[in-house]
Amino acid sequence: MTFLQRLVTIGMVILGTVLTRFLPFLIFPAGKPTPKYIRYLGRVLPSAVFGLLVVYCLRNVNLLAGSHGIPEFISILLVILLHLWKRQMLLSIAGGTVCYMLLVQLVF
Repeated sequence: MTFLQRLVTIGMVILGTVLTRFLPFLIFPAGKPTPKYIRYLGRVLPSAVFGLLVVYCLRNVNLLAGSHGIPEFISILLVILLHLWKRQMLLSIAGGTVCYMLLVQLVF
């Protein structure tokens, strides 16, 4: 890349970062109520992302070969139990990931 291309790339990255940081505060100022559809998205998107993550992680599980999906099932069970216990999505995801990696690397 030439010096000008590098400069333009850095400028675009800075512009994109600034826009994503400040645009919500400009669109939704503190004095005005948040629109209903934004509140709706804030309520449903975390669960939708979690569901998408489950589908993505289980898309290649073959129940008829290898470990027959046992590490995946155990990890899903741990995720459910952690989430019911602590109600913290990050803890549930991290706990399930660590459990799965340990099972795959050390047990199966």
